[in-house]
Amino acid sequence: MMTQDIAMPSDDHDDAQAIETTVAIVGGGPAGMMLGLLLARAGIDVTVIEKHGDFLRDFRGDTIHPSTIALIEQLGFAQEFLALPHTRAEKLHADVGGHKRTIADFSWLPVKHKFIAFMPQWDFLNFLAGKAGQFESFRLLHNAAVSDLIETKGKVSGLKLSTPSGGLTVKADLVVGADGRNSTVREKAGLHVERFGVPTEVLWMRLSKQPGDPNETMGHAGPQQGFVLIDRGDYWQCGYVVRRGVYSEISQKGIEAFRTRVAAVCPLPADRLQEIKSFNDVYLLTVRIDRLTQWWKPGLICIGDAAHAMSPIGGVGVNLAIQDAVAAANILVPAFRDRGVVSDDDLAAIEQRRTFPTKATQKLQLMMRSKNRKDHEAAPKAKGPPAFVRAILRFPLLAHLAGRLIGLGFRREKITY
Repeated sequence: MMTQDIAMPSDDHDDAQAIETTVAIVGGGPAGMMLGLLLARAGIDVTVIEKHGDFLRDFRGDTIHPSTIALIEQLGFAQEFLALPHTRAEKLHADVGGHKRTIADFSWLPVKHKFIAFMPQWDFLNFLAGKAGQFESFRLLHNAAVSDLIETKGKVSGLKLSTPSGGLTVKADLVVGADGRNSTVREKAGLHVERFGVPTEVLWMRLSKQPGDPNETMGHAGPQQGFVLIDRGDYWQCGYVVRRGVYSEISQKGIEAFRTRVAAVCPLPADRLQEIKSFNDVYLLTVRIDRLTQWWKPGLICIGDAAHAMSPIGGVGVNLAIQDAVAAANILVPAFRDRGVVSDDDLAAIEQRRTFPTKATQKLQLMMRSKNRKDHEAAPKAKGPPAFVRAILRFPLLAHLAGRLIGLGFRREKITY
């Protein structure tokens, strides 16, 4: 593997250097790194381009679903992967009326590893990068930001990158946008985005884990199901969900008002919230549900969040991104091997393969969101669980169906080449 580390971006392309690759993947997240690994494994020259110097970012999606672990098992890495520090959830729970209720059960899944693994995303990405780096056909560029696309005769044929040492041109047979929900690639490509529902905000924070705390790996807690509690071993990762714009209103009232509001839905003792010293201890994530009307244009395709942004409900975003990468590799590898080129029909086939699970997952997420919540109120009021939770409480077997939809998704991919 060739790894190029660059530290601060520049927009100077006057003395741009150039490299050539078969596939240029923009974004070193789950979709980009998994696709890079799968292509390199097949002997296809691939370059993954990451704008940051490392993968170390807090509060990124780090739920590794059973379907993803099954893929790692298929690659022969599962034992090594699961030796990395992680916590496991065989079930997901909700606090309803002060009682813990199972809302997703993975015990019936037809896979070897029947749990969600919670692992810092940087550990997951470093693991994939290490495996991909064993192949000579894999290159990882750090600290390289996309400034523009290169088009030749109506087809995307490469990228212009900004680096601290000047401009860098990447010539590629195919460009893959895997650079997340704020994708530069899809913006530069002029791909149209459809947005659904009202954007929400998740306010992430850390609270210490102490004796007597709930015995949870992941739970949706509080009277409005608006609080997520994830066990990180020695601390809790907490997420407070509100409508877009509410955080701005809350922050104007001061940190004490914020702690009071969160205490109303947080199952931990109220004094624990004194650990939130200021709004510097709160990470704001704006959540929206959207997807591209068309994922590709000649010479380019988007996958993962760049093609379809998901709500954090069920933590399915990473799983969908990984499944996209596998579906893409299953089509791209034979195309490059048999014909040496990728056609528009190949790109359309990738989109067609992943359109149903994308639409179905987003539809389910929109159905699961409460339509009656009044997040602009000064403090939340108990109104009972959302309709999907009430249905599961009434028919407990639905928890197994929820476990299958969350754990495996609507269309589970397997490596076929």
